[in-house]
Amino acid sequence: MVISANPWTSFTGSEAPRIYVFVGAYGSGKSEVSVNFACLLRRLCPERKILLADMDIVNPFFRSADANKVLEKENIRLIAPNYANTNVDVPSVSGEVFSVFDDEDTMAVLDIGGEDLGARILSSMHTRFSSVSYRVFMVVNTLRPFTSDAPKIAQMARELSLASRLPITGLVDNTNLLEETTPDEILLSSSIVKEASDLLSVPIAFACGMHRNFPLSWNETTPSGLPFLRMRRTIQYDYGDGEKE
Repeated sequence: MVISANPWTSFTGSEAPRIYVFVGAYGSGKSEVSVNFACLLRRLCPERKILLADMDIVNPFFRSADANKVLEKENIRLIAPNYANTNVDVPSVSGEVFSVFDDEDTMAVLDIGGEDLGARILSSMHTRFSSVSYRVFMVVNTLRPFTSDAPKIAQMARELSLASRLPITGLVDNTNLLEETTPDEILLSSSIVKEASDLLSVPIAFACGMHRNFPLSWNETTPSGLPFLRMRRTIQYDYGDGEKE
């Protein structure tokens, strides 16, 4: 396989979409992937305006809005649900989110939470998506029960697509065991995600993992040639006992 000098060209070049949507099952890690992908866009497209919209109206505890300090440092605009990062849990999305469709100079990342229930928010924007270039990526962790094999991944993808009224256009392999992750997890998951890819007739967009858990030799591609997003932890989870992960 011939590996491009820049494996991310199709994500940021002149023909690249302007909106990236990340969906997935609970525990897939899509919020962390969304934040790190937005940071990647900032690095590769310094001349563009980059925006991340946290559209998780279902789970108030694990959301990309928690990375607001990182995003501010990277000069990435954040749109968060009303009352995000407060003790008020109201399922409401800011009207600001519609700005992602109107500003042609902006590249946007949408973090959609809540599996098919959360994905329904995209359905309400169906006509907006019909007039803009976009991709919908499903983040997969094969070590989570609802996406542990190819048929389950395919079923989840169909449910998310049905709820959102948008096609899944790529899979993202984010197989991990949190801090215990090694390259073996991604390598072992590759055949499962590939089988799901074949079932859905949808390509694998890229793989990802925490920077410190993977050898420098992977750099920006996996051994099989997939683009590899080297992530850094941006979201700290508070479990209510004073301890954060």
